[in-house]
Order: sequence, then C-alpha cells, then structure tokens
Amino acid sequence: MSEWPSAGTFLVLGEVHTALLQSSAALPVNACERLVRLIGGERIRRFERPIAHVASPSVLTGVDCRLATRDGAKVRAIGTVESRVAITGGHLLQASSRVCLEPSAARRRLPWSHYLARPGRAEVIAKRLNAADLAQSFVQGELRADHDDTVLDLASVTTRLVDEVQKSPALDRRAPLRAGRTRLRWAAVVAEGEVRGPSLVVESGGVRTLVVQCRAVDVDTIGDFSDDVALHDWLLTTLLHVIESSRMGNDDHAKVMTRLRPAVEHLLHLWMPEARLSRDEVGAQLWRSLENRPGMSRQWRSCVDRIRDQLALNTIALFGERLGEVGR
Repeated sequence: MSEWPSAGTFLVLGEVHTALLQSSAALPVNACERLVRLIGGERIRRFERPIAHVASPSVLTGVDCRLATRDGAKVRAIGTVESRVAITGGHLLQASSRVCLEPSAARRRLPWSHYLARPGRAEVIAKRLNAADLAQSFVQGELRADHDDTVLDLASVTTRLVDEVQKSPALDRRAPLRAGRTRLRWAAVVAEGEVRGPSLVVESGGVRTLVVQCRAVDVDTIGDFSDDVALHDWLLTTLLHVIESSRMGNDDHAKVMTRLRPAVEHLLHLWMPEARLSRDEVGAQLWRSLENRPGMSRQWRSCVDRIRDQLALNTIALFGERLGEVGR
C-alpha cells in the first residue's frame, strides 16, 4: 500500500494492558462499576452473561506526534486517542487504547476543534503513506534498541489508567496469587477484501504483538477481538506460571495442590473465548485462525488437565493414608 490511501481509516493502532485486580476476592459487579467510574463519566457498560463484565466510558487523549517508520520518514499524526477500562469476572483488569488513522485532506495542521469533533481518530500528514510499514513499525517500536520517545506512545496512556484503578482504596491489595501484567500491541490494516490474520507473536518482557488485515466496517470488531485475545493470553500465561511454580512432579501432592489452589479457585472459570464478541462471522473467523495457530485453547485445556490429574492423585493419596490408618 505505497500509494496515498483514499479518505477514511486506513490503519488502526491499539494497545491493551491486562492485570490481576489487587483484591483478595472477585468483586461484585456494583463494586466493579464504582472502580471503572474512577476513569470518568457515568455511562458504564455492564454485562452479567455469560460472564460479569463492566467497562468505563471512553476517555480521550490529544496527540500531536510522529509515527514510527522503518526508514525514519517523517509521518505526523494529530488527533485523539480513545481509551477505556474494563473488569471481567471481578478479577481481571484491562485498559485499552486505540486510534484510527486517516489521511489528512488538508495536508496541514488544523485547529484543535476539528480533531476534538472526531473522537478516537487522528489525521496523518506525510509525503507518502505505507500502512503495512506503519503497522509493523508500531508493534515493534518499543522492542527496538533505538526506540524514539517522540513517536506515538499508547503504552503510557494505557499504563496510567491501570495504575489509577489499582490505587483505589476500595481494593485490599491482597491478590490471591502473584501475576504479572501483560501488554498486547496491535495493528489493523484496513483494506478491501476479506479479513486476514491474525498474526500473534509472544515477545519478551510480557509483550505480545498482533497484526491483522480487515475492512473498514470491521474496525470495532477488531478492537473487541484484541481485548479478548489479551485477556485470554494473560490467563494462559498466568496459569503456565502457576504450574511452573507449583513444582509439580518434584514435591509432594499436598504442597503442589496448595500452590495450585488459587488458580483453581480464581482463574479456571474465566476462560471463555468469544464470550463478548459480536455474533458476526468476522469475530468467529479471527478466533478460528488463532485456535489453529498458536492454539491457545488446546494449551489451556492441557494445563487444566494437568491440574485435575494432580487433584486426582492427591485424592488417591489421601484415601490411601486414611485406609492405612483404618487398617492399623
């Protein structure tokens, strides 16, 4: 896509941070609503089926910055980033930010009133635009040694929202297990034709990257899909860490089950891919592609089966001890 794109969104950039809410127990929906209201606004989105989920209204952040490019070409973006905070299952906290990029018809900076009237959109000023290059440069930006602090930074906006909720005095700060924060950086190239992808890569330091091609009408679905991928990637990553830390196969069953118990009580029931995606073919197609490779659900089921096998072995061992005591 080396030519100047036609009017309308030609690229969407986003970032999602996922973390365990600093609470010893899952919060009820009403308490979650009060937490996300810290971000501002009153129009909370609330769902209770098939899993409890609340989301804050969108908040806007003005940007006037460069976009990362492979060859260092000057590409300027001016507009607003749209962000929101969500809590799923009373346990999982997510903050997401995204911006839809459009070519500037004026090819120059306009008054801020023009950009404020177009929430979640930024106009791009450049001599030439290559959507694929901008997408790859964005998702790989912070992974490069020569990262430029003057380019679009969705990470700082998203981090601030997560931290604002986690600092709430309503949280007892006694999380049931130790879990890190993950970051998903995603880009959706808008083009004619069918949806392609997604290409999900697990990077170091808790960073994941996702690139997909979509149609303009599918932009909202792609955003929801990215949030869903980030949530389930966090669940899988955390469960793998819990299993590794449990010393399964290297310690007695009782100690292993003590270490696995928080995951059983607080995480296993949260695995519901596509639960909140719209019932259109695009969302289903994207998840089918992701399940083929890398196969997140297969790995999740394998982990759950290992935990259940440990539970069965622990139960057998306990019965054996009881029978031995009775036979004495």
